[in-house]
Amino acid sequence: MLQLTAKHKIFIAINPIDFRRGIDGIAGHCQVALAQDPFNGHVFLFRSRRANAIKILLYDSQGFWLCTKRLSQGKFKWWPKTTEQVLQLSISQLNNILWNDKPPSLPTQPWREI
Repeated sequence: MLQLTAKHKIFIAINPIDFRRGIDGIAGHCQVALAQDPFNGHVFLFRSRRANAIKILLYDSQGFWLCTKRLSQGKFKWWPKTTEQVLQLSISQLNNILWNDKPPSLPTQPWREI
């Protein structure tokens, strides 16, 4: 079980990624597209193009965790809408997204097909 504390920064990637990517591909995406170091112990959240799944990447000083949540029905209703590539979230905002609820005080709008 992952335990997130106040020391963890949580970053959400705004644009979807290819969910065929594994740990190395997503860690590379963190470095290149998001300009973040995936080895710093922070949490990175990504969504699929269909908006029915999310992945979380986390390094815990021994290795990487790659967690996936795929909805059995429907899509994630809310995702940040901004021109930025990445935003920082609070733990409560992450919890809202994981439970498919609107995160408070985040520039969001209902998911729309691209």
